[in-house]
Amino acid sequence: MRFAVLGSGSGGNATVIEAGGVRVLVDAGLSAKQICLRLKAVGIAPESLDAILLTHEHGDHVRGLRVLMKALRTPVYATASTSHVVREGLDGIRWKIFESGGRFAIGGLEVESFAVPHDAVEPVGYVFRAAERSFGLVSDTGHITEMMLRRLRGVESLFVEANYDDALLEADLKRPWSTKQRISSKHGHLSNAQVAEFVGGLVADGLKRVVLGHLSRDCNTPETAISALAACGLPVCCAGQDEPCGWHEEMPACGIEFAADELFGGLPAA
Repeated sequence: MRFAVLGSGSGGNATVIEAGGVRVLVDAGLSAKQICLRLKAVGIAPESLDAILLTHEHGDHVRGLRVLMKALRTPVYATASTSHVVREGLDGIRWKIFESGGRFAIGGLEVESFAVPHDAVEPVGYVFRAAERSFGLVSDTGHITEMMLRRLRGVESLFVEANYDDALLEADLKRPWSTKQRISSKHGHLSNAQVAEFVGGLVADGLKRVVLGHLSRDCNTPETAISALAACGLPVCCAGQDEPCGWHEEMPACGIEFAADELFGGLPAA
């Protein structure tokens, strides 16, 4: 099993996972053109995708789906509520509906979903398993619940958002107080400190590597985010907005250039 973050941030999110000959894309928030270019950059032909999975309906996670599906016949997996919001105006998509918390298989890849607290209709995270490998993905969540911890215990690799640094968010002059409150709310986004506590709680259960995503350009930096996790003693990489992060097995330096914090639907990011 391996994964590569094609892009992560307020400008668009997408991650590709490959295991046992199965290739899935999680979220399609980049433009269709960028998704295809970045898939090819990591050696994946877009038409070889076996499935597209959605975490939630916000624009920075689905905005490329309409154009992408004009070229692909790939089935799209989502919860009923998420698909209900996204499917408006989208014709010809083969929807695969699952219940939040449900499990299903795509070829030899086992997928387990779980609910996350975020300002969306029915947001979910995922755990992917194949053979003895496992990968957890948590994007856009305001806090970590006990149920999330239970689902993620034992994962080998983890992608998780680290949206903001508390001090940088407090000092930010671009965002009004109300926006800062929404960002740091229990249905907003995760801070570096929250991620550090979360990751620290998974180390004893076999976590080996972490990729951080959805970093705010104004209220976080890769250096600050990585420093917050130093005590965990794990390899940590920050995925950026403008280029794909390499396959996790190699843990290369990842892109750290971040686009402006524009919001294409949903809760403003820090």
